[in-house]
Amino acid sequence: MQVLEHAAQVPDPLSPYRAVDRSRLRHECWVMGHMVAGIDGTAAVGGRVGSLSTQSDQSLFRGMRELADIVMVGAETVRLEGYGAVRLPEQARERRRRLGQPATPPVAVVSRTLEFDWSTPVFANAPAHAPTHLITCSAANPERVAEAERFATVIVAGEDRVEPATAMQALADLGHRVVLCEGGPTWLGELVAADRLDELCLSLSPMMGGDPLPVCLTPSGAGISEFALKGTLVEENTLFLRYEKDRQERHVHA
Repeated sequence: MQVLEHAAQVPDPLSPYRAVDRSRLRHECWVMGHMVAGIDGTAAVGGRVGSLSTQSDQSLFRGMRELADIVMVGAETVRLEGYGAVRLPEQARERRRRLGQPATPPVAVVSRTLEFDWSTPVFANAPAHAPTHLITCSAANPERVAEAERFATVIVAGEDRVEPATAMQALADLGHRVVLCEGGPTWLGELVAADRLDELCLSLSPMMGGDPLPVCLTPSGAGISEFALKGTLVEENTLFLRYEKDRQERHVHA
């Protein structure tokens, strides 16, 4: 056991995350999860995550998007948090251009029902170079699928529900090798159960007393997944933990 102590300042908090080699694919693409929780494990306050997020977490949350080929999020999170297109500062946009990437990554929304207000910013304000994607399944209402195709790039991944492995293969086929998942807990749990989460960046906010909602809701009967702690940062009272899927994990079943 070791004591973690405050050490040297990190001039650029994103630099430890930039240094990660995400070309070591286990499956179709590298999937990063980025979540925030209170120290009691809650993932929301009043149904939204914003009250949990400290200023330092908000800054890292925005910065992490620079590292992604596409930002993936569940439909309910889009509705509750009022998602829009990804915005990055000009320096970040230029770094992406130098790497041959579009200036900003598109957003991919996971939804079985496709029940959306198409005038919301995530659809209405998506730039031409990064159109919003909608990941759905064959069971979706055909009329809603046809309507969705007017506002987004529609991907069908699965029969009765969105299948994580099929969805990730579809994103990889479109050239998205690094996928950043920003929740919500149900979709993150589906990714974990399907063994598709490679990296989890978890911010621990110094708060308690939020909604009885954990960071990750795995489906009933899913096995236990083990992760290895790869990095820690701290700013004031917020702790930033970075985990990667443990490639030497023991197979433990619930």
